[in-house]
Order: sequence, then C-alpha cells, then structure tokens
Amino acid sequence: KYAWKFIGTFYSWGGDDPSGFDCSGICNEVSQAVGLTERSTDYTGQGFYNKFSDKIVKKGYKGCLVFYGKDTNNITHIEMCIDDVHSIGASGGGSKVITKEDAIKYNAFVKIRPFNSRKDIVAFVDPFLK
Repeated sequence: KYAWKFIGTFYSWGGDDPSGFDCSGICNEVSQAVGLTERSTDYTGQGFYNKFSDKIVKKGYKGCLVFYGKDTNNITHIEMCIDDVHSIGASGGGSKVITKEDAIKYNAFVKIRPFNSRKDIVAFVDPFLK
C-alpha cells in the first residue's frame, strides 16, 4: 500500500526520495518502510537480487520483486509486483533523466505496468519468504 502513494512521482536517475526516484530508489524506500531492509541501506537492483536470491519464486505475485536484465549477474532494472500481472516501478529515461523537465520529456515517472510487458525478466523474488 505504501508504494501506491508514489504513483506519478517523477523519475530521477539516482533518486531515492519522493522528490524523484529511480527504480532501486523506490524499492529502497518501500523495503525500508515495511522493515525488509535497514534504514541505512541503499541497494541497487543487483544488490536487492543478491540480498534476496535465496527466495526465488517461479512467477510474480503481490509482494514479489521482479528483476530485469541480461541474467542474474547483470540486473539492470527492478520493480515491485502488486498482483500476479502488474508491478509498480520508476522508469522511463535512465541516466539522462535528472530534472523534472527531463522526466516530463521522457515520460519518466513511477507507474504501474504489466510486468511481462518487458521481455528481459530474469527472476522473481519473494523477499517475505521465511
């Protein structure tokens, strides 16, 4: 539920707060808020995968993280599943998006999309598994 409040927030490369998030920044904010990670952590997508790689699941569902890239050693994007079809993530421009004006130009913000709309999924992880 916490992630939903950030829908429409501008994307910002390296962003990790509500003034602008990148893909791992929003995952850090939400995972810290729900107690999955400590407040002082700042994981990249690869860092999240490495931390939770012992909790891989076969398909995405509410609460899972979905990882994109070339393979599990080359994670380039991360989002959070909100159900068995959709995810919330910050995306749209990569390293060239720094300002709000850039985000508007590249349609880069926190949004909901079907996670299978990208073909480079490499893993689903349920960080809540015990």
